[in-house]
Amino acid sequence: IWIFHVFYAEEDLVGNLASMSTSERIKAIQKMPETMKKKREIRNKVLKEITKKSRHRSTQLPCCKQCLQGTVVSFRRFGNSLSEYFHVLQLWHKTLKIIGAEFGTSVLSYFTFLKWLLTFNIFSFLINFSFITIPQFVAAEPNNLSFTGLELFTGAGYFQQTVLYYGFYTNATISKIENGPSYNMQLAYIFTVGIYFVICFLILLFSMAKSFCRNFINAQTYSGNASKLLCTWDFNITNEKAVKLKQKNLGTQIKEDLTEVNREVLNFSVSERVVRIVIHLAAWLASLGTAVAACAGVYFLSINNLKLFVKGLENDLQSQASMLVLPVVASFLNAFIPFFYSWLGHLERFQIPGHQIYVTIARNIILKISIVGILCYYWLNIVAASKSRCWETLIGQDIYRLILVDFIFCLLGSFFGEFLRRIIGTTLCVNLGLPEFDIGRNVLDLIYAQTLTWIGILFSPLLPGIQMISFSVVFYVKKVSLLMNCQPPRKVWKTAQMTTSFMFLLFFPSFLGVLSVIGVTVWRLKPSEECGPFRGLSSMYAAVDEWIKILENHTASKWVVWIYHNLITSELFFFILSLLVLIIAYLYWQIIEGRKTMTKLLRKQIIN
Repeated sequence: IWIFHVFYAEEDLVGNLASMSTSERIKAIQKMPETMKKKREIRNKVLKEITKKSRHRSTQLPCCKQCLQGTVVSFRRFGNSLSEYFHVLQLWHKTLKIIGAEFGTSVLSYFTFLKWLLTFNIFSFLINFSFITIPQFVAAEPNNLSFTGLELFTGAGYFQQTVLYYGFYTNATISKIENGPSYNMQLAYIFTVGIYFVICFLILLFSMAKSFCRNFINAQTYSGNASKLLCTWDFNITNEKAVKLKQKNLGTQIKEDLTEVNREVLNFSVSERVVRIVIHLAAWLASLGTAVAACAGVYFLSINNLKLFVKGLENDLQSQASMLVLPVVASFLNAFIPFFYSWLGHLERFQIPGHQIYVTIARNIILKISIVGILCYYWLNIVAASKSRCWETLIGQDIYRLILVDFIFCLLGSFFGEFLRRIIGTTLCVNLGLPEFDIGRNVLDLIYAQTLTWIGILFSPLLPGIQMISFSVVFYVKKVSLLMNCQPPRKVWKTAQMTTSFMFLLFFPSFLGVLSVIGVTVWRLKPSEECGPFRGLSSMYAAVDEWIKILENHTASKWVVWIYHNLITSELFFFILSLLVLIIAYLYWQIIEGRKTMTKLLRKQIIN
């Protein structure tokens, strides 16, 4: 019976492969965890099946249908070859392959994450620029302020009267033609930002689920070293450089797998365990104390900085330049305290390199999120209640300066943390050797920068464009610094799950924390009376309420009003929706677990 089932399973496999295009069929056969002999047998059976079907069809189909079918197949093959060509032309495709081959998947995960954030900001910039900035150009008034160049660092002066900040946007309905179509800037602003965050939420959930399935659930399906050694070579590679790069890549992956399999578990005595626990506790106390001191310093400096600003003239560039003190101090703390955390990690001497990286990431996330939390409290409770003419623009300027100074300190971190460290390790103190790439510190720098960008989107819609440029520069600087200054990790280890951890940290606490800040701003705070699209309203969300009241007088728009009252503002609807999402996630998990179990059983049967 078992042989009967295996025979028919193979017949179904051959039939499915015969229905695929040539490139899809080749890829599917290559990915099979079978020997080369078995793959050749399957390929020959598929080719026989295709020949048999083509002869059968040629006897039945008329000439026109055969020509049409041939044309369709030709277009499909052209599309597949074109998609493969664009796959090769992907952003930094070759660079990522080189990094993965030379430094392993742990360092590669950082650059993959950076590339993902860059594409995320490109998407954000296109949305904001299309639906908020371009319509504002139609109604924009000329800028009478002079440009001195200092605005590039302060974000004030000339930039205050540009589309960079919230305060410049009009609250009027834009209409270029009388009695023609109009564009409500209030609704466009709040709906664009709102829908953007909904899309971000869905993208983050999908990316986390996809990464989780690939790295946690399906990671063991074809992870055997024998299959990786014998069955994963791509015989389509003929270029000598590509062959060497593929050999390095496979060699690094097998080293990581073997290190994980042959990991030695050290048995410590009672006294050694006590000493290690004391060292860990002392390191955590030192890291938490440093984070508390840094947050206290940022808070008192921000209060003093606001007092200096309120006393001066808002358009005075000298008083605006004094506002650089806060971002410089915050970025200095965020840039150099992580070096202290890395030193603590080396003192603790973790047995597994991954544990050291995760502990360092945890300490850095506590530091950076605490500083961002202090700044958000300062913006929403102190700046929003100040005597500033346009507090939203003031917050946008603060975030602009923080992003700019953080970018500069990120570049300085590469210089001091990697270049100078290489000089010292190769000339002054040879025992130190070349530095290793600090994954934890660099990843948290990216998450911190992206968190600031998300918070600032409401107050400065073009911030994703600025972050897009900074991430591009950071990628090339980090790549050059890595290849010139750093050595591969001394302890090779597998880190397939690290990208999933990065996604989770970006989602929580970063993204969910940003949603709470945006929610308080939109629903609770009163907008400025003299600037911005929501001037004169009790809150930003009041623009939606007024729009719904207008729609209630139009019969054709009653369905929008019904959706708003019965779905959007209904707690019961969101409770049921959350319940359905949890049920679907649970069912999806069960299906995947079932697939995983079946795969293991089939593998055992084939081996037996």
